[in-house]
Amino acid sequence: MSMGAYDEDEHERRERQASKVDADFDDERTIHHGKIEYDSGDSTDALLDTFREIKSN
Repeated sequence: MSMGAYDEDEHERRERQASKVDADFDDERTIHHGKIEYDSGDSTDALLDTFREIKSN
């Protein structure tokens, strides 16, 4: 078979593989404990100014 030739068996194998549903995963929620801190940086006005500048270009 030449490079790039159509292989029906391979196509069907890939279709079967892609259509399988993996139901073996754990459906329980994971609970994480901790805190998240973030620094938003610029003020809202500065961010809006930057947005307007980007939109105008």
